[in-house]
Amino acid sequence: MLEEPAGPRGQRGEALTQALHEDLELYGVADLEERVQRLEAEIARTRAQIEKKRASKSAADAFFRFGED
Repeated sequence: MLEEPAGPRGQRGEALTQALHEDLELYGVADLEERVQRLEAEIARTRAQIEKKRASKSAADAFFRFGED
């Protein structure tokens, strides 16, 4: 049995752009506090990914500089 083809993928960052333009007037205080917690968790996840990529780049740079001294 063949699977249905997946729909078109959204552009990178599209979900974030939509979230940034969402009308916050529709939410109560508890909902807004939960939103802040989720956004803070996403910020932490993003920062961890940045650090991981920096570490990988530093390791690669060090490897390719090995012996240049």
